[in-house]
Amino acid sequence: MRLVFGRGSSCPSWALSTSLSVLVGSTLTAGLTLDLTDPNSIKAAASNLAYNMMTYYTGNHTGDIPGNLPAPYYWWEVGSMFGALIDYFYYTNDSTYNDVVTQGMLWQAGPDNDYMTPNQTKTEGNDDQGFWGMAAMAAAEQKFPDPPSDKPQWLALAQGVFNDQASRWDTQYCNGGLRWQIFTFNTGYDYKNSISNGCFFNLAARLALYTGNDSYAQWADKTFNWTESVGLMDENYHFYDGAHTTLNCTDINKLQWTYNPGVFLLGAAVMYNYTNGSPLWETRINGILNATNIFFQNGIMLEVACEPTGTCDTDNYSFKAYLSRWMVASIKYAPFINGTVMPLLQTSAKNAALQCSGGPNSQMCGQKWTAGAKWDGTMGVGQQMSALAVIQANLIDLVPVPVTNKTGGTSQGNVAAGGGSGGSSNPALSQNVITGKDKAGAGVLTTLVLISVIGGAWWMVS
Repeated sequence: MRLVFGRGSSCPSWALSTSLSVLVGSTLTAGLTLDLTDPNSIKAAASNLAYNMMTYYTGNHTGDIPGNLPAPYYWWEVGSMFGALIDYFYYTNDSTYNDVVTQGMLWQAGPDNDYMTPNQTKTEGNDDQGFWGMAAMAAAEQKFPDPPSDKPQWLALAQGVFNDQASRWDTQYCNGGLRWQIFTFNTGYDYKNSISNGCFFNLAARLALYTGNDSYAQWADKTFNWTESVGLMDENYHFYDGAHTTLNCTDINKLQWTYNPGVFLLGAAVMYNYTNGSPLWETRINGILNATNIFFQNGIMLEVACEPTGTCDTDNYSFKAYLSRWMVASIKYAPFINGTVMPLLQTSAKNAALQCSGGPNSQMCGQKWTAGAKWDGTMGVGQQMSALAVIQANLIDLVPVPVTNKTGGTSQGNVAAGGGSGGSSNPALSQNVITGKDKAGAGVLTTLVLISVIGGAWWMVS
């Protein structure tokens, strides 16, 4: 049986009442109306965006596998899409997609409940696994409905990912850090990148705050310090793509992507909260936030490494979703950044809405928010997800602070979750496994395509 996401009885009343109306002060395109002063308008726009994003999803089709997207999308992007839909429920209280999200998240959990699922492990990277782990963490924090009691729980799934990745911390090369890839036979195993280690840091910080277990916070400190010491973050808080173990991480690739400062910003904001307002973490938050200015043109977010030249690939189209999600989420943990973050997300949201005017229904979103109402001719899961993230972010003042296990969290954990090293054949990656109550580790991000970079490009800081 195929589940159908129609607009009939499942469509929220606010979507029906505002989706076609022209609102005062709104941004009107052929397919999307948005008035940022009206929560109902924002929710209606988010409903439209989520619906059109889910038209790409086939995991609920008869004979298909839950938690999968068809080519050209990779497995990690389903995890990130589910994370966006968990946010969607948090911001709108619209449960339309909750069942399909829960089904996919549990189906892909794998035999050890750590998102090392057998149908992906031969090609799975640390970043891929981390996207799913961070989605599970968001479900715990935002009180997404808990799975049935006989199924793995959101917090335990996040802990499983963390524990796996802690066991892969590699001191043989570059004095620490996570590799991009998990398995020795995959291209990129000799690469340590910011996004993998950033998600490790992000998940560590969030687990520390949620559980109160300081072992996670110690891993967060360790990972942030390593990232800085190895040069993946410079003195001005610019995050670079990665470096190779074969050269002991001395060949820093200075390409910059939006998701790197995003993932570190949220982790830093959580650590600021966990440490009761540490001046060190406040300095780091301000530094990271200030360094994101390269990703905004006239206040509008852009993927500076590929968007101006029209060279973004399927993965890259989704990256602005993560900077949007993590910038706004950081406000709940470090409220002093609100005045800096929200004007950027408001301007970006207005311009993202203008791009949602393409495709056969004149509602599909393009990537180039800086292009105004002229649709850029692209559409897909990443473009829809990015627009959804930046637009629903404007509901942040109306939602509660994410919970912990002391402030109403209901998700059950398992400190011993996961399958250990997760299958790496390199014994050096198993030397730092944490056991018992101190088990801790890392998360990681998207499948990254290494790109040749022209020296002196303006988005690179030397």
